[in-house]
Order: sequence, then structure tokens, then C-alpha cells
Amino acid sequence: MTATVAAVDLGATSGRVMIGRIGPNTLELEQTGRFPNGPVRTPDGLHWNLQQLYAHVLDGLGAAARAGHAVASIGIDSWAVDYALLRGDRVLGEAFHYRDERTAHGVELVHADEPFSLLYARNGLQFLPFNTLYQLAVEREAGMLDVADRMLLVPDLLAWYLTGATVAEATNASTTGLLDVSTQEWDGELMDRLRLPRGLFPRIVHPGERIAALLPHVAETTGLAGGTPVIAVGSHDTASAVVATPMTEPGGAYISCGTWGLVGVETESPILTAAAREANFTNEGGVDGRTRFLHNVMGLWILSETIRAWERDGDTVDLPALLAAAADAPEPAHVFDANDAVFAPPGDMPGRIAAWFADRGLPAPATRAEVARCIVESLAQAFADAVHQAGSLAGQEVRRIHIVGGGSLNMLLCQRTADRAGVPVLAGPVEATAIGNVLIQGRALGAVKGSLESLRTLVADTFAPTLYQPRTVATKGR
Repeated sequence: MTATVAAVDLGATSGRVMIGRIGPNTLELEQTGRFPNGPVRTPDGLHWNLQQLYAHVLDGLGAAARAGHAVASIGIDSWAVDYALLRGDRVLGEAFHYRDERTAHGVELVHADEPFSLLYARNGLQFLPFNTLYQLAVEREAGMLDVADRMLLVPDLLAWYLTGATVAEATNASTTGLLDVSTQEWDGELMDRLRLPRGLFPRIVHPGERIAALLPHVAETTGLAGGTPVIAVGSHDTASAVVATPMTEPGGAYISCGTWGLVGVETESPILTAAAREANFTNEGGVDGRTRFLHNVMGLWILSETIRAWERDGDTVDLPALLAAAADAPEPAHVFDANDAVFAPPGDMPGRIAAWFADRGLPAPATRAEVARCIVESLAQAFADAVHQAGSLAGQEVRRIHIVGGGSLNMLLCQRTADRAGVPVLAGPVEATAIGNVLIQGRALGAVKGSLESLRTLVADTFAPTLYQPRTVATKGR
């Protein structure tokens, strides 16, 4: 048996609709829609245009139907933490972007009620100032929670648009800071302590559960069959990416590398030690009850924002040519700290990199090739540090690193990560998130069976990774 499914995969800079054919020895992908995504600044802050995103999703699903694909189900994944507030069937305003400046005040509000050390014991999450609970504290102070009666994370909002059903998928809910890290259910006591109405939060569903069928007008608009179900997948895109990371043997660590670099290992249970908390590692829900024990590194955001700054000056930047020139540039004497919060907001990234070095009395990279090489080296060092720290904290020996997502195409980054970490890097698949989405739908439909390991074997057999062996080279510190 094979099944044809639609994977809606929404990233922070772009989205796509992918058609997957899945069976015991079959795993194929075809793109039917790709579209840009990004923030919109209005007088009150930085927002997402989620209705436009939904329109693009409908177009992609419609293209699949017009191409003759008999879609058996739909799964949705997206970035984490962001949400929309609803009152009845109405969305209240535009959803805020996690990089909006308001989140700093939310941290003050939450930590006044619940210190971070106590939060970590309850939710297992690393400190990130944009986690959902901090955003909701700002909404509470602004009076928005007196008006709203429901909060839906981005993939759950898209599922509601398609089906009319309000749910919270567990892997993405685990990034809110309001899920009990041990039970993977909403932490009502914490909500009460933070004065967040319990009624805002819908029932939890887990990957593989059927959410609901398409609404009749959605089926008519797209041309898909009436009754086509939306199935919960790992709706946090990293959860889906980890499903499709071909870790078929013990000793594997993963880096899901795109706008962010999510660096860690998979564990059977959360790690809530003081050492994990102090290292700012997070415990996020994975598929099949696994834990994604990881650290957020700034990722390719630093490179893409650097290129945007250059292009705002009127230049066109050819990324492959830039990376080729970076590979030929000398290895920098020093790298910068890719985890420094100064690199998080949008804006003049080249200027911030230069200022970081100047503040420390260090020589900054001069040419564009040198800047790009320095960014790659800094990310590779941050990845290597996080991988080995994850293994140490989890009591696992890391013998290989899997890089999936867009970063797996960056040959210089893959090689330098292997060099700096001192272990082999296996790069690919680039579409790991969409593949993981397809795999969970396929298993729910009975087209494939078995554990995550058996699903990953199918990925490894279908999308052979590229091997980067570490070279014996001297690496430079910060």
C-alpha cells in the first residue's frame, strides 16, 4: 500500500506545500507550492501576515488537486512559540512576530511571579525571551486576555482554518513554556500563577491523531475530496525534522539548520539537572514520546540578514559565489559568539559583527568573503560546542553529527562543523521537515509501520546523506 499526502511546511522565511508518496519502500516528494514568508512592521510592532500565509496554503493544495494527486490527508508544521488570539470565530488582530521588541517586558512580568529556576523544573525549557508564556504575559497586561477566549499556535491556527477544529499539537505546545515537561499536558497550576486563563488553551493532540476533516468550503476551494482529514504531525518543524533525521545507529546528534540551528540529541525522558538549566538546554516534546534535548543557536539567520543588509545598499549577492569566495578566504583568527543576543534582531548585521569585534579589541573581517567565512566559522564553532555539551549533559557519546535542512547544502559549513567538532558530519536530507511530516501521516494511514528508527532507515535508504570527515586542522578560539 502507498498513500499520497500533503505536507504543509511553514518556515520563518518561506513556506511550501509538498506532496509525498509513502509506502514500505517508497518515499517521494513533489513541491506544488512555494511562497515567501516574513515579518510586517506596523505602528504597534512586528507581525506575521497569517491570512496571506493561509491563502498561499490553499493555492498549494489546489495545485496538488489540479495535478491529479489523490490526497489522503494533510499535515501542518511551522516554527514554534507564535500564536493568534481568537474570540469565537474571529482572530483578534495580526499575530506578533517572535522578534518583536515587546517580549523583553514579558520576561520581567513572568519572572516576577515565577523565577526561571522554578520554571525550568516545570517546563524544562531553555530561557528564550520570546517563549509563548512571556508573550502572553504582555497580552495579559494589555487586557487582550480579557477579550480572547482561545489561543492557537500557528500550525493549529492553520488547522482551524482548514477544519474548524481547535486543538493544540503536543510538540509545538511543548515550546510555549506552559506544558508540564513530565506529563506533556497543560500545566494549569502554572497558568493560575501567571494569571493566564485556563480556557485559552485547547485540548492536546499527539502526532498521528486525526484532527478533523476539511470544511466543505475548503474542499470546494482547493478541489480536494470532501472528508479529507488533517492529521496531527510533529507540528513544531524541528520535531518533524528530527523524525526524518537518519539516526539509524546510537551516537548520533542532530542539527536542524535553517533560520535557527537546533542542536541536540534525542532522549527517552527530559533532563532537568541544574547543569542542563545553567547551560540553557531545552527539553521539547518529540514524536512517540521522545524528548528533543537541544540548544538554540542563531543559525543561518546571521548570514541571510547580512546578505539582506548588503542588498539594501543596492547590490545583488550571489550566495553560491559568496560561499565559494568564503571557502577561499583565510580562516579567521577569532570567531564571534553566535549565541550573543545582539545578533537576534533584524537590521544591520554586518555592522553588528564589526562592532562585536571592536568592543573586544579584536580585528574584524574586512571583505565580504571574509565576513561570510567568519559567520560560517562562528556557526560551526557554536554547533560543535553545543553538540558536545548536549552529549555530555545527556550522558551520550556523540560519534556523528547529522545536519538536516537548508544548512545541509552549505558544504563549507558542514565541513567546518566536522573539523571543529572532530567527528563526521552526515548532511541531508535538505527537506527533512517535510519528509518527517509525510512519514507521520503515512504511518497514521497504515502505509508504513514501525518505530522512528524504522522510519529513519527508510529515509537513509532513499536520501543518502553526504559524508564530511573531520580534517586535522588547528581551529581558532574566540
